[in-house]
Amino acid sequence: MSEETTLKPVRRRKAEQRAESLEQILDAAEYLFSVDGLNGVTIQDVAERVGVHKTLIHYYFKDKRSLFEAVFARRAGVSSGRRMEALERYEAEAGDSPTVEGALHAFLDTDLDLYIGGGEKLMNYASFCARISNTPEGAVLFDEHFDAVVLKLISVLKRALPDTSEEDIFWGYHFVTGALMNTLARTGRIDRLSGGLCHSDDFEAVKKRIAKFMADGFLGLGL
Repeated sequence: MSEETTLKPVRRRKAEQRAESLEQILDAAEYLFSVDGLNGVTIQDVAERVGVHKTLIHYYFKDKRSLFEAVFARRAGVSSGRRMEALERYEAEAGDSPTVEGALHAFLDTDLDLYIGGGEKLMNYASFCARISNTPEGAVLFDEHFDAVVLKLISVLKRALPDTSEEDIFWGYHFVTGALMNTLARTGRIDRLSGGLCHSDDFEAVKKRIAKFMADGFLGLGL
């Protein structure tokens, strides 16, 4: 057996180990940022949660901000990509007759399905997005990773609501995203208010209601 043949499995194992270490770091940071935000987490906190020395974190990331941005970007492309595909598919199916509710189902249900089927790690990402959505550092990342799919939704809504002002449509989206972020936060407040009738982590229940509720709001703006 040649030396080159022997080295290939070794290199592959090392590459797999590096990939595994990186995933563990991102998972740990994702959870911590979802709980305490950017300013409430240190590199040392992440290292302790992974069970490694902080120099390993610095091997992959130059500082906490670059780690924070990597955590956001890791799943943002999946979320925005799935929604863009759903909107384009809906637009093709609806032809000349798109509806507000149809567009919102494509935009909202697709993302909720991602978290419903993704387990606790994806739910942590949902909470992470909700926590940072109203922060300056979060706004920059949302602009970078989600503007394209949001503007796609706006374009479909404009076609569905030709007599509604563009200003009202943007305000309508603003209210939609506020409700979505409140849902993704999973604070447990609705659990307490409803005496256990509703649960903040019941995304299936949200999915059944949110698009229709928000669609009625858009339609009301045009009255």
